[in-house]
Amino acid sequence: MRLMLHCFSLVLMLLLSACGEQPWNDPYPARDAGKNILYSAFSDRPKHLDPARSYSSNEVQFTAQIYEPPLQYHYLKRPYTLIPLGAAEMPRPVFLDRNGRTLPGPSADVAYSVYEIRIRPGVRYQPHPAFARDARGRFLYHDLDAEVLEKINTLGDFAQTGTRELVAADYVYQIKRLAHPRLHSPILGVMAGYIVGLKEYAGQLEKIYQARVADGKNDEGGYLDLNQFPLDGARVVDRYTYQIKVRGQYPQLLYWLAMPFFAPIPEEAERFYSQPGLKKKNITLDWYPVGTGPYMLTVNNPNRQMVLERNPNFHGEDYPAEGETEDRAKGLLADAGKPLPFIDKVVFSLEKESIPYWNKFLQGYYDASGISSDSFDQAVRIGGQGEVALTDDMQARGIRLSTSVEASTFYMGFNMLDPVAGGYTERARKLRQAVSIAIDHEEYISIFTNGRGIAAQGPIPPGIFGYQEGAAGVNSYVYAWRDGRPRRKPIEEARRLLAEAGYPDGRDGKTGKPLQLYLDITASGPDDKSLLDWYRKQLQKLNVELVIRNTDYNRFQEKMLKGDAQLFIWGWNADYPDPENFLFLLYGPNAKVGKNGENAANYDNPEFNRLFEQMKNMENGPERLAIINAMVDIARRDAPWIWGLHPKKFTLYHQWYFNAKPNLMANNTLKYLKVDPRLREEKRAEWNRPIVWPLAAIMAVLLLGTVPAVIVYLRREYAPPKLPQSAG
Repeated sequence: MRLMLHCFSLVLMLLLSACGEQPWNDPYPARDAGKNILYSAFSDRPKHLDPARSYSSNEVQFTAQIYEPPLQYHYLKRPYTLIPLGAAEMPRPVFLDRNGRTLPGPSADVAYSVYEIRIRPGVRYQPHPAFARDARGRFLYHDLDAEVLEKINTLGDFAQTGTRELVAADYVYQIKRLAHPRLHSPILGVMAGYIVGLKEYAGQLEKIYQARVADGKNDEGGYLDLNQFPLDGARVVDRYTYQIKVRGQYPQLLYWLAMPFFAPIPEEAERFYSQPGLKKKNITLDWYPVGTGPYMLTVNNPNRQMVLERNPNFHGEDYPAEGETEDRAKGLLADAGKPLPFIDKVVFSLEKESIPYWNKFLQGYYDASGISSDSFDQAVRIGGQGEVALTDDMQARGIRLSTSVEASTFYMGFNMLDPVAGGYTERARKLRQAVSIAIDHEEYISIFTNGRGIAAQGPIPPGIFGYQEGAAGVNSYVYAWRDGRPRRKPIEEARRLLAEAGYPDGRDGKTGKPLQLYLDITASGPDDKSLLDWYRKQLQKLNVELVIRNTDYNRFQEKMLKGDAQLFIWGWNADYPDPENFLFLLYGPNAKVGKNGENAANYDNPEFNRLFEQMKNMENGPERLAIINAMVDIARRDAPWIWGLHPKKFTLYHQWYFNAKPNLMANNTLKYLKVDPRLREEKRAEWNRPIVWPLAAIMAVLLLGTVPAVIVYLRREYAPPKLPQSAG
């Protein structure tokens, strides 16, 4: 009887709790309900949060919100426009000749360009123990003893924090850090070619560092005070002004100044984190950044959650008041002039699989989402003319779709050093052109990316100066312009080119042997079989056999460095919105073999190289565009790449998520976003109502099943006592 009553009480409690406000399946603590929090996710743990080392997209989503380099991209304007961030105004170069005399403007006589950058006064760093001082002004935590270290496990264990004003010397200090031998900055090689003295500075620091290691300072050389070693190419002018001096003309430096690589780092943080006891506890700049931006990292648990919270010392910034023509109609200017950031806290949860992420997005537990192939048909429908629309279910939920072509290119490359597929003879060119026609990237986009991409006509993607729309931008070696659009040339044209290359019907005209081409890729799993089969079928149209050579990543990299691969699949995401950042991928001196550059095809056309050197440091304009067009035509004819595709990005936003506009260059965009927590809570409750009637029905059946037993029990309990019978 008591068990039955307990079961009934349990069912009653469950039914009553179903009427509560917070859904049963809510993954977040109840105390956060209704708060001004944005919910997102990450799939790969960030390895480096030190701005001198970080260069990955999964890292910059954090570092860009914390650090503030001198410049940033305007959030709304297109084409992409640089504006001041840490700088008080846009820096303009002063040009010098070899004797240090000032020149009136760009010319062939320019030996150096000097950028003077003035920063805004009054900016302060986030609270951090590296700045904490005692009553006498001495740093509290720069000389930690064993007793104190024993009590420290995370940065939050330090009782005191402090701050100080940002100064120009902090920017210079970070530029010096690019040459620090312990950090191995990924852009040192590029910057050493431009910033005056940086290459020599790196060599100087290496010698000093190794000497310290040899002296047994510790296994990593101890703290290296970079203020003791001046750098010619980066110097402090006054408290709020510094200069960067580069060789020749390098207008692309301004794009680099919008990246965290050039954000300020206070020397106090370097000294604080260099203490060996902290390194052993993983309390480093790679784990706990120190910045002046709108957010600071308060939780770093890459196995579960990363949390950014509003920086209480943030200097302030206003939402932009201008943008593109259609931005006002889209509501993107409704917050013009309002102080940033809008959101108090951003919670990133670890999600390794796309399906759990997607399901939580549909339940309202993530505010935005991409669309995986598994979920594409559930979210999007494609019309007969290729138009994209949300499904009825998505529209009913008030979800919005944003699409944009990414500033990226993916391609299949030929190793131009290969004796069969490489070289610059007509035979080799026509072979590559034939293969380029045969591999149908429109079909690839349809099958493998759900239509999310456009077939590339050359190395430059849309949105980058030099990209040509319409008939003017068509690769005439692979496409013809018909009916107002590019049409891939028929396979018969590819067969004709192959025959002219000496391979009629896919056989060597001299030996009669079938032509085989080799595609080198990193080791692939079962999911890649259909893709590799598709590549084989493309070349089967020419009776050419494609042989897939699988290998692990390290072996693949070694083959690329040695030039042992024949065909390979590669890609590039823009570092900055300039054609130089794509055309340098085909610049001969930037070859992979022998130079370890990014020219993976080892393409080396002297005329292309000459035009690149002429074009790379020019300002955008008709003259530069004419040179770019000539370069692209040379590359199309030589066909070192099968040009592949420029991917499209599809993003879904819930109705409570505002100010979202794709910005393919800017990464510090969290400060512009806005959510309506009240509406989100309402929709979460609506979409996650627990279905309790099956449980109630089951319990009812169980209860009904106990009725006979209850009746028997009650009869026994309340039956009158039996009288004793007398003997007869």
